[in-house]
Amino acid sequence: MKKTGNKTALLLSAVLLTVFLVFPVIASAELPVVKLIATGGTIAMKIDPVKKAPVPAISGEDLLATVPEIASVARIEVLNISNVPSGYMDPERWVALQKAVNEALARPEIAGVIVSHGTDTLEETAYFLDLTVNSNKPIVLIGAQRNASEKDFDGPRNLLNATRICVSPDAKGKGSMIVLNNQINAAREVTKTHTSDVETFKSGDYGFLGNADADRVIFYRAPLRRQYVPVKQDKLPYVEIVAAYGGADGSLVRAAAKAGVKGIVIQALGWGNVGVPMYEAIKEVLANGIPVVISTRVPNGRVLPHYGYIGGGKTLKDAGAVFADNLPPQKARLLLMLGLQTTSNADALQKLFDK
Repeated sequence: MKKTGNKTALLLSAVLLTVFLVFPVIASAELPVVKLIATGGTIAMKIDPVKKAPVPAISGEDLLATVPEIASVARIEVLNISNVPSGYMDPERWVALQKAVNEALARPEIAGVIVSHGTDTLEETAYFLDLTVNSNKPIVLIGAQRNASEKDFDGPRNLLNATRICVSPDAKGKGSMIVLNNQINAAREVTKTHTSDVETFKSGDYGFLGNADADRVIFYRAPLRRQYVPVKQDKLPYVEIVAAYGGADGSLVRAAAKAGVKGIVIQALGWGNVGVPMYEAIKEVLANGIPVVISTRVPNGRVLPHYGYIGGGKTLKDAGAVFADNLPPQKARLLLMLGLQTTSNADALQKLFDK
């Protein structure tokens, strides 16, 4: 009788052990899959003991290892596409990243893509992906203002929140988003506003899309001004940004034209105005068939052809310039590069910027 009881107890123990060992595997297999594409930036840096300054040092896998609790949210696949400061990002790297994001999102089991990236050009990369990836699945871009050697490194929190957003049903259809410090921003509207604060990314007059709160991810609105402009060639047209300021003589506009640009974005003043010398230079390059897009150095508001004095927005529009709506120069440049793949016609380009 005792032997039978022992056998039963052993059998029960074996069954329970099997359940405890197998259940986590089954549970893990049922979790959604999220792709982490690592590109570099402060989020991938540590203090170099010789240089005594942050340098690229950790991989996507290293970053993932700082957030063990992420295993209860999703299964993460890592792709290390580069490990560079975000000031090194350029059209060639944007196109390569866009291809990697497209490939990931095309897989049915992938719920969304996270891109880890430096904060300096994070808004440009986010907007480029928002324009060029045609998918309903979320793309969440993260960075860090503090490197991985600092005790209050903000990378792990941002990675965990990005994963939670990727698996949230409410994140679908929102396009590319930037997420730092629990705050969700739309790619078209967001910009970096502080050199070092963790709460650096803001969306100006429009505000956040939502928050990754401790208990759940909440969206309060959706970005409505989105469009798809496909990448048609690996080498995008060459576009420069030229700033207007008090006393600007237009020489940099002419230098850009001489360098062989296919288009120029002017970081104009106010509603979209420049001084007389700058106006004359812009007229010259427009006459030579180089499209010019007028943006502004003012953080909020649209540029409009309002003033009629020489160099005012109305005179620039009459000369054939395109107006960038409320896009800042760095984002206007991206849309112009993509538009120039198919047209240099001012009316056609204006339609892109009006969407």
